[in-house]
Amino acid sequence: MAEPGTEAFVHRLQKLFPRIMRHLERAQTQELIGLEVRPAQMTALIALFEGAVRTMGVLAAELDLTESATTRLVDRLVNMNLVRRERDRQDRRIVRVRLSAYGRQLVELVLQRRTENFTRLAERMAQVDRAALLSGLEALNAVFEDMEREGTGRRETSPDLAEPT
Repeated sequence: MAEPGTEAFVHRLQKLFPRIMRHLERAQTQELIGLEVRPAQMTALIALFEGAVRTMGVLAAELDLTESATTRLVDRLVNMNLVRRERDRQDRRIVRVRLSAYGRQLVELVLQRRTENFTRLAERMAQVDRAALLSGLEALNAVFEDMEREGTGRRETSPDLAEPT
């Protein structure tokens, strides 16, 4: 049996999340204006920006995509001169992916735009509301991560990251 208040909580979430997602999608569209890159491609570029050179398998796992979907995504990014592929010197079957200089510049621009957008949001919120928001989002993220570890939130491909062929 659900705890008291759970039904009201769920009802409010169901009303808020679609609205919040629309706002975030609009902000993401604004971040990418004039850059000729899709949201899924930017997600991959940011993943590469935030860490070391990755194998295709590691990148696929991070993006929650199959290796074949990741290969198609990386193919497009290579053609756009945003990433580079490198074969491992000891094992030619292993392919590593890294950002090109142009890809790094593009990610830096998008992250700068994102920082400006979030700064405008933060300036409109009281400090107590900012702290509450971060606490709630961290709690929500922890639940999602627990569910993934339990196997209930895992999918073979993520529809928001899949690219048309």
